Amino acid sequence: MTDVAYLPDGLTSSGIEAILRGQHHDPFAILGPHEGQLRVFAPQAAEVRALTNDGVFPLERIHPEGFFCGPGPQGAYRLAMRAGDHEWQVGDPYRFGPVLGEMDEYLLAEGSHRRLYDKLGARPITHQGVAGVAFAVWAPNARRVSVVGHFNAWDGRRHPMRRRLGPGIWELFIPGLTTGEVYKYEILSAHGERLPLKADPVGFAHQQSPETASVVHGLPDHDWRDGAWMTERARRQDRQAPISIYEVHLGSWRRGGDAEILDYDAMADLLVPYVQRMAFTHVEFLPVGEHPFTGSWGYQPVGLFAPTSRFGSPEAFARLVDRLHQAGIGVIMDWVPAHFPSDAHGLAGFDGTSLYEHADPRQGFHQDWNTLIYNFGRREVANFLQASALYWVDKFHVDALRVDAVASMLYLDYSRQPGEWVPNRHGGNQNLEAIDFLREVNTRVTTDHPGAITIAEESTAFPMVSRPVDQGGLGFAFKWNMGWMNDTLSYFRLDPIHRQHHQHDLTFGLVYAFSEDFVLPLSHDEVVHGKGSLIRQMAGDRWQKFANLRAYYAFMWTHPGKKLLFMGCEFAQDREWNHDQSLDWHLLDDPMHAGVQALVADLNRLYRDTPALHRLDCDPDGFEWIDSSDTAQSVLVWMRKSDDGAPPVVVVCNLTPVVREDYRIGVPLPGAWREVLNSDDPTYGGSGVGNAAVRDAEPTVWHGRDQSLSLTLPPLATVVLMPVKA
Repeated sequence: MTDVAYLPDGLTSSGIEAILRGQHHDPFAILGPHEGQLRVFAPQAAEVRALTNDGVFPLERIHPEGFFCGPGPQGAYRLAMRAGDHEWQVGDPYRFGPVLGEMDEYLLAEGSHRRLYDKLGARPITHQGVAGVAFAVWAPNARRVSVVGHFNAWDGRRHPMRRRLGPGIWELFIPGLTTGEVYKYEILSAHGERLPLKADPVGFAHQQSPETASVVHGLPDHDWRDGAWMTERARRQDRQAPISIYEVHLGSWRRGGDAEILDYDAMADLLVPYVQRMAFTHVEFLPVGEHPFTGSWGYQPVGLFAPTSRFGSPEAFARLVDRLHQAGIGVIMDWVPAHFPSDAHGLAGFDGTSLYEHADPRQGFHQDWNTLIYNFGRREVANFLQASALYWVDKFHVDALRVDAVASMLYLDYSRQPGEWVPNRHGGNQNLEAIDFLREVNTRVTTDHPGAITIAEESTAFPMVSRPVDQGGLGFAFKWNMGWMNDTLSYFRLDPIHRQHHQHDLTFGLVYAFSEDFVLPLSHDEVVHGKGSLIRQMAGDRWQKFANLRAYYAFMWTHPGKKLLFMGCEFAQDREWNHDQSLDWHLLDDPMHAGVQALVADLNRLYRDTPALHRLDCDPDGFEWIDSSDTAQSVLVWMRKSDDGAPPVVVVCNLTPVVREDYRIGVPLPGAWREVLNSDDPTYGGSGVGNAAVRDAEPTVWHGRDQSLSLTLPPLATVVLMPVKA
């Protein structure tokens, strides 16, 4: 290496060359203080001096590309640099010892670090008495990893990191950096290939799309004021509690003038009072984690530890959660461990190998979504995902994680033809590693954060999804009832004249209703991809569509199971959901749309205030058919019961447009009964047919009961009856 002026003791020309070319795997062996010498690589500087309180130590430029060396000071120092007329001072990262301790190293290597987010990522800290940012990233198969950003002109040679051999973690403390710095990792593969610059897998903030860098932020800093909610949370999310969920996509719920996207704080100003007025118990946000493609709605995340910057800072998201809690509203967040996008700046091929994903595309590639599948059997990957789940519950007080696409995790042959998948060690199709992962993450969420729960979006008959792990279950608190949704929507799409042949679509759900603890979901998936809005899916003319939708909602709210409704469906949004524009709030000027909204609010209040409608949602003792056999007239009658002595509720559905006079039903109690809700009420846009007066039960045996009522059944309507208190 002829350009080297001289070689100080301990240096080799090959070592210097490796630093100059960004190829050295151990920069601390070359750079920083070494037995009285100080070595600095500063290609941006013409002169370098070390400054202490006791003096100045000029360094000699021993290579024209910017390698400096000379006698160095003992103890702390700063580097003064000059290039032309510009002078500046920086700290030297290579004088600082490691940030991660031996126990961290051990737990990270073992894949059992419960607070991984306290150690990895970019964390503003004070280290050895100096303020700066500690970076740490897992890349065990890399030859070299560097932090790059505006602060070093995106030059990967200038801040190569220290490798911790045990866990394959690379770390570096850069003094003087602060929050707001934009950064990525430059990684050389084991073969020396320079990979696309990578965002931080444990980044706490990221640039807004289409930019893809991470942003130094550190853990969110928020003064929580939701103590009353947190104390009550376990009771408010129990299987006996009324849980009615409003599903929200933050980018399109409501927008400002000129279609301006609202930030988290502006959203809170509008969303919190609206959810209170509508009497929902919970809000569920479509995935909030940072995602590069807006059209994925968050379901292809890159930032599993960062609320999307589209709507503001992590602290602003925390304020939104806090304000919901203070209003008595729980927060559920969709969480996506089933797959991840193949964007070049993301996790795909992170260190030049299939690190987070399976190498075999039969295991590691989702054909449906063109995404990659996590290697759940790799302990570090499972630990990373578990830490993400715990992070949202810990740092943002999220009350529940709705785990997306669980079915695709459970089955190795999910959406695959024979020969396109790899059997498990027993020759079967269950993903045993994913099952273990789900059990572990569910256990950790609920034990580390009492009162927090998980909910599965799971569309198959996999057993015991919502049963405890110690009983052989997966450990979710609830499971979405996708079968109920498909069957009931199919029924309400039918012309009433054909419904007599399909009543089983409404009754079949009760055959298995208590095999799991279910949520009844009318979610975003039912109003996209050409399906049209819910109101458009209803049968009949305009009046019948609204009547059908109202009857459907009342059927749903009185059926066993917790409730979930996607935004806009509560006022019968007419068009299919578009994530790029606001809901059509102007429709509320139409009494028919406003009527549906009023009905949903009243259903929520009735459900919340009536023990018979919620306490035994997940227990067969809470439901009893009175009559499910009147298929010719498409009438259903059932009873909901409580376990606390509260009165029962009787529900009658007439799902044809024919008014039925003097329709007799058996009831469980003598005395007076009153109509507490009628989906055909004029308040809701209905025709006003019903049973306004109190009706006394008659001692006429009907439906196998000693007492019965004679009712007028309104057209395409659901009626709810309760006994009058003596």
